Amino acid sequence: MALEKLLEKNKTAIHKKWFDSVVKTYPLDTSRFLKTSKDFFANPVGGNLSNGLAVILDELIKGPDREKVIFSLDPIIRVRAIQDFSPSQALAFIASLKRIVREMLKKDLRHHDTLSSQLLQFERRVDELLLLAFDIYMGCRERIYDLKANEEKNKVYKAFKRAGLIT
Repeated sequence: MALEKLLEKNKTAIHKKWFDSVVKTYPLDTSRFLKTSKDFFANPVGGNLSNGLAVILDELIKGPDREKVIFSLDPIIRVRAIQDFSPSQALAFIASLKRIVREMLKKDLRHHDTLSSQLLQFERRVDELLLLAFDIYMGCRERIYDLKANEEKNKVYKAFKRAGLIT
């Protein structure tokens, strides 16, 4: 059986485990809320996370369409970039997909030697996704630092203007 078919067959379970692994990175109250509230308007982070992970998983299974992946990954990374995560913590959820897939397909991998090479290809796609996520993350962090620097410049300018030091 081809890896793509196995992944497709186990997609719902893989998605659930992946979503749960991401949610566990949040504080307990937040993770409970992200898991329980299904309303997109009451819980946009959880909704975007769940839908985004589903699209990304679909794309990784069939061979990624870069634009679809970026469109789904960007909102997830934007939220994690402004939260209190280190860069490695913010992006570790992507690497966790490899572990989840290996655990889910452990029995099948033992019995089919050809799956190992296909799994390596899948894991390469996950690694490429991680690099793409890093680019998005760094772009978001640069934007945050630019906004903070501009805000400080404006504060200093306004203070100087009020003091009469700038005309």
